[in-house]
Amino acid sequence: MRYADFDELTGTLRAVGQRRALRQQLRDLHAEMLAETSAQQPAADAPAPGALRATVNPLLRISRTERVLRDFWSGHRATVGVAASVAVLAVFGSLLGLEAWRTFSAKPSTYGYTMLRLELKQLQKNQRALSRSLNQVDTGKGGAPAPVNNGKFSGTGFALTADGYLVTSYHVIQGADSLLIEGRDQQHYHAETVYADRAHDLAILRIKDRDFNGFGRLPYTFKAGQADLGERVYTLGYPREDMVYGDGALSARSGFGGDTAFYQVSIPVNPGNSGGPLLDEHGNLIGVVSGRQSDAQSAAFATKSSLLLRLVDSLAKKQPAAPYHLPHTNRLVGTPRPQQIKKLQDFVFVVKVFEKD
Repeated sequence: MRYADFDELTGTLRAVGQRRALRQQLRDLHAEMLAETSAQQPAADAPAPGALRATVNPLLRISRTERVLRDFWSGHRATVGVAASVAVLAVFGSLLGLEAWRTFSAKPSTYGYTMLRLELKQLQKNQRALSRSLNQVDTGKGGAPAPVNNGKFSGTGFALTADGYLVTSYHVIQGADSLLIEGRDQQHYHAETVYADRAHDLAILRIKDRDFNGFGRLPYTFKAGQADLGERVYTLGYPREDMVYGDGALSARSGFGGDTAFYQVSIPVNPGNSGGPLLDEHGNLIGVVSGRQSDAQSAAFATKSSLLLRLVDSLAKKQPAAPYHLPHTNRLVGTPRPQQIKKLQDFVFVVKVFEKD
């Protein structure tokens, strides 16, 4: 229930309480009137036998309190009747409103924000081999693998630099004990979290395999400014084993609840799309897919690339010995969309999350 509805309901209940207090005051006043009337009629008022009976005006025996009460009733009879009717209706209305509120609260709301981390329910055929490799300390001596929980999650990530840094969503890697990056060619890399920005749902990962030789030259660049409303955009991700393409338009410059760190885009997304790149029609990376509105599959949200660049700049200042070499040349400009996708698909990965028991 909204705050305005709740405030209106509490106001009605408060009015009912005030009317009840007024009725109680009237009852107390009536009781006081009866008590004073009884006190002014002693037994000596009875006439003696044979004595003349005097005709007494009944108004002379009415106490001041009773007279005030009668005058009040005569002048406010209609008002009191209306107030009583309103009080009865208000009580019944309040009861009905409370019952409706309980019924409404018992039903789960479909309006909300859904993060798109995919829960994997089935192990792949090479699960045992990956688990042994994932939990083995890379010292050249081998060792027994630590137990890994069969339940794990996955999302999407993409290359940030050519030398092994990647970007994904924070909620994808949240709670991870180990991370595995899987490319389109089924090549696997172990990764570690370098930095996590929970507020903007961003995480920077780094490939830590010794035999990793780099991603190669990145074909896209990161847009520092704002994207235009209505601009055509698209994304690549892994909501299933195969890469999935989705396109739409930038429908709002703010995200869920008016958050200005995010865009809203009209692209159908599903669990597994989180962390995927959002690009404009020129191949500029403008955002990182984060989630969607629960009751509208085509209302998706993405963290703006300007926030990502700001994060990279702040980290570069803290770690001058290991700078981030971002791409400066966009090789997708003027290229048809299918050709853009062919150049992009080798830089978009599955991010697999493993958790220990």
